[in-house]
Amino acid sequence: MVTTATASIYDTITNQIIAALERGTGNYTLPWHRSSAPLTRPINAVTRKAYRGVNVLALWASAEAQDFGHGLWATYRQWQSLGAQVRKGEKASPIVFYKVLDKAEGSQDEARENAGRIFAQGSHVFNIAQVEGYALPELPEAEAFDPIPDVEAFIAATGAAIRIEGDSAHYTPYTDTITMPDRERFFATNTASAGQNWYAILLHEAAHASGAAHRLDRDFSAKWTRHALAMEEATAELTASFLLADLGIAHEPRPDHAAYIASWLQLLKDEPRAIFTAASKAQAAADWMHARQP
Repeated sequence: MVTTATASIYDTITNQIIAALERGTGNYTLPWHRSSAPLTRPINAVTRKAYRGVNVLALWASAEAQDFGHGLWATYRQWQSLGAQVRKGEKASPIVFYKVLDKAEGSQDEARENAGRIFAQGSHVFNIAQVEGYALPELPEAEAFDPIPDVEAFIAATGAAIRIEGDSAHYTPYTDTITMPDRERFFATNTASAGQNWYAILLHEAAHASGAAHRLDRDFSAKWTRHALAMEEATAELTASFLLADLGIAHEPRPDHAAYIASWLQLLKDEPRAIFTAASKAQAAADWMHARQP
């Protein structure tokens, strides 16, 4: 059910992400490819659960815009429950959550008509940088480890067929194979090793593979005819971004991000709800890959 309030939530979050994308076009860098702080999923300070779908993008964009260095978020009341206080004048960041109508809510006629329907509702959260009276718990010192073997094992567990040949990276639906250039063609950047950059692109192509008919059967051509390619590319790159965050790897995005950004911006401006669909499909792809881990 789409109400005026729901439409406003879509517009608010979409506009926030558009602004973040536009800020990143100058150097091909998207806001969620941060080099100034570790890339992690935004997490709720009370539940300790990671935010999902479009809320990941919204909070990454908000953190980038305000230069927050930590991904811990909570509502005003949740911070109060932790003994913390949001500082006066701080601006909240919008998120969206979905609620299934309770049959007991509203009149009997309304409940009968809407039972089981999902409603989008807006909420607002504050970053830990915006509150006082809360100290991050000390974490045990982690042992140093190389994340690249973990990523290789992660991708192998998905069953993806990978060919190492040529000079381009792509997924071929007809043969259900991912083609990657030799690792020697990749180089280190100021934020990542050559190996990390290689795996970042491999995850993007693995995300494309997840949409095959015998997997998630992801097809944007019917509803998003004019923007089908942009939707698939946005979904694949968001999936890779989610997984890179889950695996704790920061990276420098590939040079052809400029083309992606341009297509995403036009898509978002033409279809404000597109980012919600792309983020939802990306979350489903990431979940699918996680579910295949031993």
